[in-house]
Amino acid sequence: MRLPPPLIRNLAGMICGDENRFPEFPYRTGGALTDFFMDLGLDYRHQNESRNDWTEKVLLELNEDENIDPEGHGLPSTELVQVIEALLDPVYYQPSKYHSAQVTDHHAAVERVNQLLKKQNLEVSEDQSTGKVHLQKVCDSFISTSVSPLKTQKTITFCPEVFKIPDRPVEPNLVSVMMPFETSFDNVYKTIQSACKQANLNCARADNIWRHSTVIQDIFELIYCSSIIVADFSGKNPNVFYEAGIAHTLGKHVVPITQNKEDIPFDIKHHRYLQYLNDGDGLVELECKLTERLTYLNESHY
Repeated sequence: MRLPPPLIRNLAGMICGDENRFPEFPYRTGGALTDFFMDLGLDYRHQNESRNDWTEKVLLELNEDENIDPEGHGLPSTELVQVIEALLDPVYYQPSKYHSAQVTDHHAAVERVNQLLKKQNLEVSEDQSTGKVHLQKVCDSFISTSVSPLKTQKTITFCPEVFKIPDRPVEPNLVSVMMPFETSFDNVYKTIQSACKQANLNCARADNIWRHSTVIQDIFELIYCSSIIVADFSGKNPNVFYEAGIAHTLGKHVVPITQNKEDIPFDIKHHRYLQYLNDGDGLVELECKLTERLTYLNESHY
């Protein structure tokens, strides 16, 4: 599997030891970055350029390696796996390794990386005796795609009776739209599609999908595999309410929109929403605001 660019960017910051964004990780000079990769048998030598930009370029190159998951375990390239595991090598968290850097918290670093990887159904497991870590695929567990890597929250495992858990992974760039399937909303959906495209996201709606014998399973799978949900509460459609509840339970980013603020249920009025008019000017404004919101979520939720 290939890791999404925002995740690669954050890994680069962790390797560099960006003191503002990633204080859990040791700071590396340009020379230390060269040593880090050379110790892994990777011939990358830092020159006089931005440490973060250079490291990101290296990781992006490793991310495009053709030797992706040769054994079919759902992992990144062999070289990128080595890099992630080396990032958390306990030796780098000893004060003698980098004399100029502050002592960092190895356990906190492991937790921070796991928060970053969980959206890809990946995790690093830590050997309690040696502190060494191993990157592995997470199987048969619930992964919340809305949890920020800056926060640590409890992850739950669940086994629903009404729905079947999809075999497909969560798609970081997928936005699913929950709205009434009426012709009067056709232009609204086109507007949402345009906003998604401008935010470099893919857009899907359940009426365009037929994978299962029941519609609700298709809807559940679409929500489960999406990272962001746009829910149009206009007209108080009960199906949309039900689907938004599923999305909240699965830990998704839900972006509420409505033509009438009175259509927002009391239980979720504390969430911010986008109100729009279903006409030319109103849809132009909706597209602009929705693009801004989706772009922010796409760039920040890693």
